[in-house]
Amino acid sequence: MKKITLYAGLSLVLFFVSTSCKKEFLEPNPLSFFAPENAFVNAEGFNAALVACLRNTRHEFYGDGNPMITENIFSEVAVEGTTDKTGPAQDMIAQILPDGCLNSTDCNRIGWYWLEGYRRIRYASVVVSRIDQAEYSSEAERNDVLGKAYFHIARTYYRLVHQFGDVPLILGETTEPRLDYHSVTRETILRKCKRDLEFASKWVKKENETNVIGDVTRGAVFHLLTKVNLALGEFDDAIASASAVIDDGYHKLMTERFGIDKDDPTKNVIWDLHQAQNKSLPENTERLYVMVAREGFEEDENSRISIMRQCVPFWGGTGKIKTPTGRAGTSDQPLGAAGVEIDQVTPFGRGIGRCRLTPYGHTDIWTDPNDLRHAEGNWMDMEDLVYNHPSLISANDPYYGKHLQLRDDNGGLLCTDTIRSWYGWPFYKLYIADPTDLTPDGGRGDWYLYRLAETYLLRAEAYFWKGDLNNAANDLNKVRNRAGAASYAPGEINMGVIFDERARELYYEEPRKTELTRVSFIFAKTGKTAENGKTYTMANFSTDNYWYDRVMSKNIFYKNGVVAPHYTYTMGAWHVLWPVPASAINANAQGRINQNQGYPGFNLNESPYVWVDGPGEGEVVPQ
Repeated sequence: MKKITLYAGLSLVLFFVSTSCKKEFLEPNPLSFFAPENAFVNAEGFNAALVACLRNTRHEFYGDGNPMITENIFSEVAVEGTTDKTGPAQDMIAQILPDGCLNSTDCNRIGWYWLEGYRRIRYASVVVSRIDQAEYSSEAERNDVLGKAYFHIARTYYRLVHQFGDVPLILGETTEPRLDYHSVTRETILRKCKRDLEFASKWVKKENETNVIGDVTRGAVFHLLTKVNLALGEFDDAIASASAVIDDGYHKLMTERFGIDKDDPTKNVIWDLHQAQNKSLPENTERLYVMVAREGFEEDENSRISIMRQCVPFWGGTGKIKTPTGRAGTSDQPLGAAGVEIDQVTPFGRGIGRCRLTPYGHTDIWTDPNDLRHAEGNWMDMEDLVYNHPSLISANDPYYGKHLQLRDDNGGLLCTDTIRSWYGWPFYKLYIADPTDLTPDGGRGDWYLYRLAETYLLRAEAYFWKGDLNNAANDLNKVRNRAGAASYAPGEINMGVIFDERARELYYEEPRKTELTRVSFIFAKTGKTAENGKTYTMANFSTDNYWYDRVMSKNIFYKNGVVAPHYTYTMGAWHVLWPVPASAINANAQGRINQNQGYPGFNLNESPYVWVDGPGEGEVVPQ
């Protein structure tokens, strides 16, 4: 059966989850009025509602200044590279405050995660609450829908509790305004997530059983369940849930050439794996959950990934990079525009260096010369670009067409802004054709949310926590060997090595800050010694944690306090958890949403509530 794309039903969902301030919208019109009871009558109606959750998931990765940048800059792999204005999150100690700018492309998107997270929970909770109001062809059809709703809720809470810690847990559909929420402990929220995901893992359809591209699959459920099991410290269960995907007989790492360029001998399987046209192919058995965006069916800015703008250096700015003769060296105009004869913007994009890879991300971790992920043709360094500014032609500049260089023969810098305009990037991953833009930003193309390579790395982590370094090495090396990199010996495995491999394999796929914070909780809970020789405790989690020590040891911008034009890069240990937006706390007049340690308002905290299992959704009660 031909597969269809799930986002085709998005317009219906937007109709009933959106509002309008136009006068005519308020006038009764029974022929066009939407009521949930008219749509939630069968599985198709509920699936249409869940499309809103899928759309919301995609918006984390797509669009200008997308929220995934914020996840990356609160880690060791990247920093906010914008240097021409105030606002971008660089001086974290001064800027990241509960009443600060927390939801803007000019600042950061911390507030987006709070607002959009609870919006997604609201969408899915309607389905959970009304699940038995519809008619189904079978119990399996009903439970597939319910399991997908549970997945969306659990995935959102998994992120929220590793971004903000204890947060409100909303049970069931919200039908009227509420001002009486209470923070609920992170661990009991995760326990509810586990319960719901275990149900979903029995009923959500497998990848090869659904005819819808971009929907939740059983492999994605088990993958998320593995993360929740790890977060709870239940490592045997994490191994079991990861193995349920790895050994399911369908999912396999892609090790052979496939897709649109499979006959191009200059490419390789790493290139194939990350081309937008290949991600949803049936032959791609590595995908677990793909976000779908295609030219022609959804023409909004948040369906354009814009990743070539966000993550590629600002290499084309006039005068940013000069030739050794002192002339403007590069132009980001396409072939023929303004006399350009060497087109570099079409393949590489008009980058602005917003999500700037650190030396750790673009150099330090790439120690294996055989690693295809950092090989010629897949990886770009600034020296791979050439001087292409058309003015160099008329000036007979001897450097026209030659490769860029950072310094002249006397050691002088030829780049006026090395923060924003000079660093390497994974071309194979960031290239998304953008035919609608003469200076491409990255167009509409599918993107991975979950992929089997990460499942292997999660199981490797579970084995590590159990002290089984042989199996940990075996799983980690599956990913490394596919990329042509040499194996690690079991004695070399530690959490730092696992995170290094995640950085190589999962850049801009994994929510890096979330995963680092999750592991920091595990170190604090278990007391296991980290690779830096330290142990951690829950008692002083916000003042001494693994996240902060790793970021400060690997990210030289925060470690060395690099000075940018408007800010000095800073970071504090308490940023392991983000501030709960003050607006959310202040509006909750009849309850108590707690603030995290290190931020104003922490002194007003009350004992968080807990979730208790029971009939239906269970209940939230005081401790």
